[in-house]
Amino acid sequence: MRTIVALFLFACSCVAFIVGARQFRCDYTYVKAAEGWLKLHEMPSNWNEARLRCHMEGAVLASPLTPALRDAMSNLAKDKNISCGVFTGIHAFFSRGDFASIEGVPLNRIPHTWAKDEPDNYKDEENCLILLPEGGLADVRCKDTFPYMCYKKKSTVVVNSCGTIDPEYTLDSRTGQCYKFHRVPRTWSRAYMTCMAEGGHLTVINSDTEATVIRELFAKNPGGAMVGNFWKDVAFVGFHDWTEHGEWRTVHGQSLKEAGYDKFSPGEPNNATTGEFCGAVYRSAMFDDLWCENQYAFICEKSPDSLLCDDDASCIC
Repeated sequence: MRTIVALFLFACSCVAFIVGARQFRCDYTYVKAAEGWLKLHEMPSNWNEARLRCHMEGAVLASPLTPALRDAMSNLAKDKNISCGVFTGIHAFFSRGDFASIEGVPLNRIPHTWAKDEPDNYKDEENCLILLPEGGLADVRCKDTFPYMCYKKKSTVVVNSCGTIDPEYTLDSRTGQCYKFHRVPRTWSRAYMTCMAEGGHLTVINSDTEATVIRELFAKNPGGAMVGNFWKDVAFVGFHDWTEHGEWRTVHGQSLKEAGYDKFSPGEPNNATTGEFCGAVYRSAMFDDLWCENQYAFICEKSPDSLLCDDDASCIC
């Protein structure tokens, strides 16, 4: 069904405009009073992880910049029975005591009240702010973990044929899937996180045809176009040894053979200096094993409908 949808979108060369309130992505809720979309992440995270995930989703870590946005955040937390508070984007990450939102709005320009006995900067370690259920702020350690919300301010949002506002995703008619080559290197774990946040996954090569797609992606991203001191002839993809050294499985739990493509480059995998437990691919589309904690380019893959609600898209062909 997803392949049929993808091919239709490709054949039309259409741009999908999402009608009404669900214009950004299906996992966000449009709040008119807040003039934008909100998403509550119920799984607690430290502040920097929260900031990064919101950024990867195309949003920002939400801050109560206006009374209306503060009320929307409080109501969403209450609806989900979040009683401990949620991280805001307000931080003193760069300079102790100089609090500002992710957008750079200083705290003294943000309407706010403090919770009782706050702020206290306990042990001189509290450089991030949370929003409590009653609407007051409290300072906490950035390394503590809390639920958090991501916010996307209302704007003219155009969703492309890959079902995303990210123009770097392109739909390939041969596979019915969308691909993005990330030139900014990350560890395998961060690459996995990035693809998930974008509504996809580290690419899983399922056929020789898809291997051809990957070779062509590499050709469009020569080493000279990538900035930084890292190996530019490989990219992380979606397989791992899952701690069972030598037994490679995709991020979907399949063996490489079950997934439909298991071609390693000659001499690979070799675990050259011990620790090469993460999957990668050469420009030839042949597999390699790499060090998980080193940073390399990576390739994300997503279905065109992964971020769309069932009734969201209408095409202008």
